[in-house]
Amino acid sequence: MHRAFWMILLWIAMALPAAALPPTDKFFDPVSKQWVRYRISPEAAGAIAREKYKRQTIYYRSHEPRGTIIIDTGDRYLYYTLGNNRAVRYGIGVGREGFDWSGVEKISRKKKWPSWTPPPEMIQRQPDLPRFMPGGPKNPLGARALYLGSTLYRIHGTNEDWSIGRAVSSGCIRMLNEDVINLYNQVDIGAKVIVK
Repeated sequence: MHRAFWMILLWIAMALPAAALPPTDKFFDPVSKQWVRYRISPEAAGAIAREKYKRQTIYYRSHEPRGTIIIDTGDRYLYYTLGNNRAVRYGIGVGREGFDWSGVEKISRKKKWPSWTPPPEMIQRQPDLPRFMPGGPKNPLGARALYLGSTLYRIHGTNEDWSIGRAVSSGCIRMLNEDVINLYNQVDIGAKVIVK
């Protein structure tokens, strides 16, 4: 199934016009014996991300108490500890180069369908951004937001599922909307968050 799935995605990627296909990646072409860059549609990239970063309960060795969030930005996973060396593992998108960070914070508040006001620094970098967006399905913060201390950062949903597993944000941690809803329903305000 996996080989057929990847072959179909590759065929779709090669058949579509490159202008409509923002995410890029490489594959090894066994005929030319070279790495080849290709473009795929956001929908195809989203399907790949959903398969690769599917939410799972796993064995996870940690001395942190139940209810701690551990974010591994290098591996692109967020772990919600359950105790007894178990955790729920979620795929995430992280800050792009220059916007990555690490540290320890706490969940300071939670919001369903949050509105979004880009900070002045972001507007300076991208002047065409809206100054405010009400919460809803088209909002870049997605279905839920968990605010990290008094920082500008948050763990939030996204309507760009292709961005999971990538370093594309301005420092916030992105999750699939269904995953951030799942996490939101479990995590308490005051929960410890470790970003490494």
